[in-house]
Amino acid sequence: MKLLIVIPAYNEAENIVRVMGELREAAPGTDYVIVNDGSGDETAEICRKNGFHLLNLPANLGLTGAFQTGMQYAVRNGYDAVLQLDADGQHDPRYIGLMAETMERTGCDLVIASRFVTEKKPLSPRMIGSDLISAAIRLTTGKRLTDPTSGMRLWGKSLLHGMAWGMNLRPEPDTLAYLIRSGAAVEEVQVTMRERIAGQSYLSVGKSARYMLQMFSNILLIQWALRKVEPEHVRKEKKEE
Repeated sequence: MKLLIVIPAYNEAENIVRVMGELREAAPGTDYVIVNDGSGDETAEICRKNGFHLLNLPANLGLTGAFQTGMQYAVRNGYDAVLQLDADGQHDPRYIGLMAETMERTGCDLVIASRFVTEKKPLSPRMIGSDLISAAIRLTTGKRLTDPTSGMRLWGKSLLHGMAWGMNLRPEPDTLAYLIRSGAAVEEVQVTMRERIAGQSYLSVGKSARYMLQMFSNILLIQWALRKVEPEHVRKEKKEE
């Protein structure tokens, strides 16, 4: 499997060197690209100074724009899979091997790093929101996802083109529901995630609540109006029938 690690980064000057050090230690030799999403701090300068592989966006496009930039790079350079890794240090790169092994063993289209496959969710407003999103996904697809808001995901080759150029496909839970409904096979693996050490998350308490409600409503309402974009292997199977 020719794997690319895509690391969207926005104002992560305090974290990016540590994240890259951990990545190189956990997955030496693995290809990666940092997508600097128009950061207002020294993220780009630090990446250049350390010789990190960098795609520099001149303006802030948001997570979707940065993610799609990395996906487009992967497709154009012939990668078989893309692993989405946050630049804030919350995702542990030691699980990259487990996720890649799971995809190769099961032949699935997407692997999600979940905190709750074997562990119980704590009781908090954010986890209640996560449970609501899980319920909406299960209602609309029949698939149970324990950690639908996890941002550490391994995208298989069949999904890369659609995620790179799909107008309505974002790296968010509503897209997961849509892809599952379209025939994508999704697996979860148990991981441990860490708290952000430095910098500040863009999700405040209020924004987090609005985000959860938006995902819940998108899954129940909007995704039904979208035309299905089936994974490549699903289309091939239908043609063979």
